[in-house]
Amino acid sequence: MDTTAMNTERASHSGPGGEDAPEGPGGPVGPVGSAGADGSGVRGGAPAAEPGGEPGAEPGRERHVGRRSWWRGGRPASWRGLLLQAVVVTLGVLLFSRFVVQPFQIPSGSMEPTLRTGDRVLVNKLAYGDDSPPRRGDLIVFDGEESFVHSGTAEENPVSGAAKGVLAAVGLMDSGESDFVKRVVGVGGDRVVCCDRSGRMSVNGVALDERSYLRPGDAPSEVPFDIVVPPGRLWVMGDHRSDSRDSRDLLGSPGGGMVPVERVVGRVDWIGWPVGRWSSVERGDVFARVPDAPAAGHAGAAGPEPGGAHG
Repeated sequence: MDTTAMNTERASHSGPGGEDAPEGPGGPVGPVGSAGADGSGVRGGAPAAEPGGEPGAEPGRERHVGRRSWWRGGRPASWRGLLLQAVVVTLGVLLFSRFVVQPFQIPSGSMEPTLRTGDRVLVNKLAYGDDSPPRRGDLIVFDGEESFVHSGTAEENPVSGAAKGVLAAVGLMDSGESDFVKRVVGVGGDRVVCCDRSGRMSVNGVALDERSYLRPGDAPSEVPFDIVVPPGRLWVMGDHRSDSRDSRDLLGSPGGGMVPVERVVGRVDWIGWPVGRWSSVERGDVFARVPDAPAAGHAGAAGPEPGGAHG
């Protein structure tokens, strides 16, 4: 073959750089990236990938990798979905607060030093039952209507009342003027007397050493009394005895200052706020040596007498 003819034939089978182009079933195929007749950017091969896409993806179709939402199978949650979630969470919190554990805010210093003004305590509503009534030494929250305050309250706007109830249920607002927190000193049948020659209070004849929880400088009581707690009721007192309105203040009134057991909301088991006060609330062993009340009752017990004011 003529040398000139051979060079001409080689040039017709070479790429733009002079390299031999591979032959396909239908003839020579252009190099990858060379423009085809239709301007697609690929000649005789697969469609080119769009910028930011994957090879072989359809033009104009984006791939969102790693952006799937956990709600509704990868589609962004709508405002209706978010509202539904908020409602479900709120109902769950309210039900938990209503039946299991409810936070309460301490409004005064009547329980110092155990509880301080502004503390948020967590009240265990499952602590008591028919076979497990409140015990001496427990800190309880109770509804004081018909024992500490007069029953019946002024009518309130239903909307504002509901809002206050929700805020109180999560501990962001005082639960109400009729809720109190005190320490159980006597249970049904107990004889509680104050004070002996040493200034100590006694329960069923056993003198108590209350220094572990009384506010320093406070006496067990500046008001003398000698009472027997009726069955189904509780004698309660604050730890800050000189600044506590408790059973002593209602001696001689209907109910004698004793709280009905069915009015107990629950037992204070934890301090939840502020963070620096996180702790459990222990009942201690002050009442460990106190015997049960005698089945025949107490002989020589004096009747209740009006008490003084304690704030």
